Amino acid sequence: MCPKCGLPRELCVCETIAKESKKITVIVEKRRYGKFATIIKGIEDSQINVKDVTSKLKTKLACGGTYKNGEIELRGNHRDRVKEILIKEGFPEDMIEVK
Repeated sequence: MCPKCGLPRELCVCETIAKESKKITVIVEKRRYGKFATIIKGIEDSQINVKDVTSKLKTKLACGGTYKNGEIELRGNHRDRVKEILIKEGFPEDMIEVK
């Protein structure tokens, strides 16, 4: 049972609603030794399983990464493919901004 809406987990739409209301920003930072890191901001919420989203991104992009301080950090420059993967995961296209 979902504690928020009271529906069974199979019928719960809380995560879908939370995904549609988030403004997500994807940026690339240059780190030490000329390495790049892709930072995804705006996916912090108790209703979204952020660790699951991070794991799926790391698997599909074949890279390392972590979730800390409300941001997903991925090793490498993946700004082109992150938006496609987030859309497939259920996030709306118009709420994802790639800089």
